[in-house]
Amino acid sequence: MKIAFFDSGLGGLSVLHEARLALPGEQFIFYADEDHVPYGTKTRAEVQGFVAQAFDFLVAQDVKAIVVACNTATSVAVAEMRHRYSIPIIGMEPAAKRALDLDGEHRVLVTATPITVKGNKLKLLIEHVDKDHLVDLLPLPQLVEFAERQEFKSQAVYDYLAKALAPYELSEYSALVLGCTHFNYFKDTLRELLPPNVSFVDGNAGTVRELIRQLEVRGQLEQGEPTVDYYYSGRPVTEAKELSRLHAYLERLDRMRRI
Repeated sequence: MKIAFFDSGLGGLSVLHEARLALPGEQFIFYADEDHVPYGTKTRAEVQGFVAQAFDFLVAQDVKAIVVACNTATSVAVAEMRHRYSIPIIGMEPAAKRALDLDGEHRVLVTATPITVKGNKLKLLIEHVDKDHLVDLLPLPQLVEFAERQEFKSQAVYDYLAKALAPYELSEYSALVLGCTHFNYFKDTLRELLPPNVSFVDGNAGTVRELIRQLEVRGQLEQGEPTVDYYYSGRPVTEAKELSRLHAYLERLDRMRRI
């Protein structure tokens, strides 16, 4: 049986990339809702509908688990999906707790999409873990759009991030949390803008560890021939041009992982 990864777009490839390294004998499905990306600027009702449609498709593929490799979809729709389906559903949330645990004295800047930043799920998380009021929230909606058109390193990207970070005294921060999986593609530009005291933190490794834990409990970990099937909003990706595009994203993730 296969493991499904779902995202609004191609940011979730960063979580799939982590899972392929940790689970080299598994078979995967990656579903990118390219028809409706980005989710972060949509209404909650719209996102809930998109997620339900994607889950109906993935469950029909007889997958053994679904990883929602999208912070926005997790915050809006995962609770409902867990009520609807009995298979393991692993969501993501901005890794604010991990960032605070790494230091605990300096400030933490959590970046995410607008719908995640405004959502009750993140608010409750911050209230729970941020006892000293060290966390600031920064929505970066345009980064998803840059990522989806493979504009990773340009003057426009640099200027957008420079303007967004300008209000913050970055010497006071210990970490920048990448609270959207699309943001992992921009570590090189962010590194140029951030002082060396600011580290990157994301939830990818923790999400994969939880996936492994849940499959291990159920005795569903496998050692076979690894494969990945890609879908855009339920349509199989088979054209050489699109497969090459996906490969380019994965190659960039290899480079970003070393930053």
